[in-house]
Amino acid sequence: MKNAQKIDYSIVIPVFCNQGTLKKTHKVIQDEIIQYNKSKSYELIFIDDGSYDSSFEELMQLKKQYPENIKIIKFTRNFGQISAILAGYQYTRGKCIINISADLQEPPELVNEMLNYHYKDNYDIVIGTRASRDESFFRSKTSNIFYRIIKKLIFPNMPKGGFDSVLISDKVKKVVLNENDSNPFWQGQILWTGYKIKFIPYKRKKREVGKSKWTFSKKLKYLIDGVMSYSYFPLRTMSITGLIISLLGFIYAVVILFARIFGKVQIYGWTPIMILILVLSGIQMLMIGVIGEYLWRTLDQVRNRQKYIIEEIYD
Repeated sequence: MKNAQKIDYSIVIPVFCNQGTLKKTHKVIQDEIIQYNKSKSYELIFIDDGSYDSSFEELMQLKKQYPENIKIIKFTRNFGQISAILAGYQYTRGKCIINISADLQEPPELVNEMLNYHYKDNYDIVIGTRASRDESFFRSKTSNIFYRIIKKLIFPNMPKGGFDSVLISDKVKKVVLNENDSNPFWQGQILWTGYKIKFIPYKRKKREVGKSKWTFSKKLKYLIDGVMSYSYFPLRTMSITGLIISLLGFIYAVVILFARIFGKVQIYGWTPIMILILVLSGIQMLMIGVIGEYLWRTLDQVRNRQKYIIEEIYD
């Protein structure tokens, strides 16, 4: 890809079981983004992330209709949205890259604004922030809690509702791809670069077809990836907790010693002893679990396995 001729912008679109929406998505991109930016050269990169419906067949039909400007990357199986985005980055030729959802929950005018801020105001990163979203109460609340934790612990400039769609310049892309984390926190990778950022608020649309595959368990895993990758909070919490418990234990030992010296030691029974054992054992198990998480991630990084496997590229 190093010798490939550069174009003005690339649009990266991860696809996972999006049958019935892809042709409409492509038409909207053509009518409201490409036509709006006629003077700029472009490419569309679809990444089929192991879809088990007819998404790939729909993509191939689009490729047959528009062979010059569509590239399809097919994974051997489902590796996840972040892996799909990073694979798209790897094979782009654009001076800037924009990722959007396959069901076009981001309005097309958002992409036009991103391109405008990049080319006219020289922003290396342009982020679409969700001012509101047509989603269930549970999904909305869990996302808000998730990003508040990230904002508090790691990235103060993380938007309140996080972000899904972003424009990055080619130099930002190179930094992100060079990080090579085994469990990448993609949003953090972009914010960490420190390049000039423009935030654009927008209303995230409701999915017209199907259900989101971004489950609560995936959100939780992604939260852990972010905290473990960019924060010392878990280890510092363990250290502080250990220090406090040790201090309390020392104070209690001194109290018992003086009580023994003055003959005032009383036996209260097994209940307080059992409570202490259970509480302290629970804290110890939690700490061992945190250490185990770090050890596993270290092993995962050392193994240096591929984040995804490409079955074929249709270019």
